[in-house]
Amino acid sequence: MFITVAGAGILGRELIKLLVGRKHDVVVVDIDLEVCETIYTETGATTIHGSATDISALKEAGASKADVVICSLRMDADNIACALLSKSLGVKRVIARMGNPVYEEAYKLAGVNSVIRVADILLNQILMEVEQPKTKKIATLARGKAIVYAVKIPHQAKSIGMTIRDVTQDENFPKDCVFTGIYHEDKDEFLIPRGNHILNEGDVIFIVSTTQSIRVATEILTELL
Repeated sequence: MFITVAGAGILGRELIKLLVGRKHDVVVVDIDLEVCETIYTETGATTIHGSATDISALKEAGASKADVVICSLRMDADNIACALLSKSLGVKRVIARMGNPVYEEAYKLAGVNSVIRVADILLNQILMEVEQPKTKKIATLARGKAIVYAVKIPHQAKSIGMTIRDVTQDENFPKDCVFTGIYHEDKDEFLIPRGNHILNEGDVIFIVSTTQSIRVATEILTELL
């Protein structure tokens, strides 16, 4: 995909590295020349030195041809301006980070397709690290309504030797948790699980769940003998 990233702050830089690593064609617009030079050196991504709230800079970045424009500027007002300009250039998909939720309606009016709430991401991550250190958040689905988690089966867990069916039929196992994958670390093998699949020590289990239900699911999978 051809992706324009507006703003290369801390979040933007990490995103750019991930996108380039996944072989996307990335063009970055940032007002700081030193940042542009660093991004180019570290990732090889094309950089445009200029303001992403300036339509000429967006045009130079080829935003009118972009599959997606990601607005990752520090100020909400700048992100909204960038989104409006991108839409005026015919961009179909605009994703923007939002710092202050009071701007949510403004983002919608600007035509932003997906709004990423920075505060929600940080708070959910902190809570997960505090409450469920055995669980890692992998991806967010449906604007945070469901999340993909990874849970590793520890040594001497009660779930070792149980089948997926055994686990899901436990009356305490949340009904809104779905097993989507199993990674055998020792064999470097990834499987799509079925009901008769047996859990082994060290397996990394991928589960789609709500934030409310993953705690109970994790407790069942990692409870020790």
